[in-house]
Amino acid sequence: MPDVVADGLRVLFCGINPGLMTAATGHHFARPGNRFWPALHRSGFTPRRLPPEEQHELLSYGLGITNVVARATARADELSAGEYREGGRELAVKVGRLRPRWLAVLGVTAYRTAFDDRTAKVGPQVRTIGESRVWVLPNPSGLNAHWTPATLAEEFARLREAAERE
Repeated sequence: MPDVVADGLRVLFCGINPGLMTAATGHHFARPGNRFWPALHRSGFTPRRLPPEEQHELLSYGLGITNVVARATARADELSAGEYREGGRELAVKVGRLRPRWLAVLGVTAYRTAFDDRTAKVGPQVRTIGESRVWVLPNPSGLNAHWTPATLAEEFARLREAAERE
């Protein structure tokens, strides 16, 4: 699954891994029940709700997308802890090279495992990768029922506001 990236982004969003529909279409967060695109718009990151096939429009807003693990699965719980840790190492190298102001990892469990930080919570992290700050966002999958579309958009908006202050 190709990344949507450029040097010096405001925010590099990092999904856990591609779902099967994402892998089949070549578009990030392609499953209709995924709430990434609606949350991105409702939070004010984009002026309209982008469909997955317009993912490259993100670059014009200083935004990008990558994944912790490249392997496509039906569910993130099919990934091993080793895959997460290796993905975290590769992600750190990528972030060091691209230098986004913020890395936003979409999923607290994925972040905890990939970066061996068992106490991480949703929100800004103490950790930095080079000069890039890190923020953990809730997983936008429709399976993550703990977060409603409204609360998900609120958390995305907290990141947007922090990114605009810098």
